[in-house]
Amino acid sequence: MVDVIDLQAKREKITEYWSPRIVGQLNDYLLKMAKIEGDFVWHSHPETDELFFVVAGHLRIDFRDHSIDLAPGQLCVVPASMEHEPFADTECTILMIEPVGTLNTGDAGGARTVSEPEWI
Repeated sequence: MVDVIDLQAKREKITEYWSPRIVGQLNDYLLKMAKIEGDFVWHSHPETDELFFVVAGHLRIDFRDHSIDLAPGQLCVVPASMEHEPFADTECTILMIEPVGTLNTGDAGGARTVSEPEWI
């Protein structure tokens, strides 16, 4: 059976910041949604690129030599091994597309690591 994934409805189910939830799967890739606010951690994903799509709010992604700003409906792909730190002044909802098993904190680890995100 094929179902519609309503991103706005999924967004309403997320109550914690920096705690990604799985909203779908495409082959060996997970579609993860998270609400964020404030700074995350500097990290990279040595084995894979990472896609960020802004559903609501505004996202800044800091890199060691520059930053980019994303508005709703915009996305970017962070290349494998590139250090980055997501940031949002106010609440922002993002959709990430990553291979199964990719940790949200990449190679940094730490208290914000979500090793087994829940499906919503």
